[in-house]
Amino acid sequence: MMIRQIPNYLASLCTVLWVGGIWAVGYIAVPVLFQTLLDRQMAGLIAGKIFSLMAFIGIGCGAYLLVHQIQQYGRNAWKQKTFILIVSMLLLVLASQLVIQPGMVALKAQAFPLDVMQSALAAQFKLMHGLASILYLLESMLGLVLVIISIPIKNI
Repeated sequence: MMIRQIPNYLASLCTVLWVGGIWAVGYIAVPVLFQTLLDRQMAGLIAGKIFSLMAFIGIGCGAYLLVHQIQQYGRNAWKQKTFILIVSMLLLVLASQLVIQPGMVALKAQAFPLDVMQSALAAQFKLMHGLASILYLLESMLGLVLVIISIPIKNI
């Protein structure tokens, strides 16, 4: 391994960690969590913490990937498909983490001591949860495209 290749290896690692984490958490771990735990409120609390952790991992990985793109392409970085995908994914995760999630937490706090789903705020919570789910789906699809276009194809 050449020292000069370390930034490229780190970029690959960040892509795998971010996109793999999105898919593993959203489509494997959290569904199993809801199928396993009888207390849906507890499952939701744990899932929220896992999603938040994954969001911060994504923000860190996305930031590194943007810096890597800028180092590779300079002023032309913004013209690269990978750069546009990374920015789009970052915007989705930031919107979810900084706008939607705090709104959902606020609704839960307003509903307390009731479970938000058993309160008058259930419809608002469902709307915000649905929006968060759509953003997550978009992020995971963009991540899939990022992985596909980032893999160098060589003749075997």
